[in-house]
Amino acid sequence: MDNKVDYWLELCDEDLITAKGLFDLKRFLHMGFFCHLIAEKALKAAIAHEGGFPPKIHDLKKLSKLSSVAADLSEEQLDLLEQLNPLNIEARYPKYKMEIAETLSLSKCKEILSKTEAFLCWIKERLGMSCKIIPKK
Repeated sequence: MDNKVDYWLELCDEDLITAKGLFDLKRFLHMGFFCHLIAEKALKAAIAHEGGFPPKIHDLKKLSKLSSVAADLSEEQLDLLEQLNPLNIEARYPKYKMEIAETLSLSKCKEILSKTEAFLCWIKERLGMSCKIIPKK
């Protein structure tokens, strides 16, 4: 595996551990942010795998279109990327953060986390790696 691909996927794995910890702490806004990071870095791994240089952008739909995965995304995966895009909240204003946070219930966050992990596994499998989803308690 290419070192650049390994780099992005290792970051995904670390962020997944963090996202799960934030879910357990009911820090849903920050969990959502980390789910966004996981999807972003997984897409950047796919771009790197194809020999491209991942751009310094955060829009998940744009990133998906820069790799061959765009053609194979399911409707559910496209919906996930659309759900995750506004969760890139790192530099947002407090009022905007509160509005986003109010949309993140326990059940919605459990679904987002599960779908993000499945998306990461799907990318890994497309890149020839094995992946095992660890069930959430």
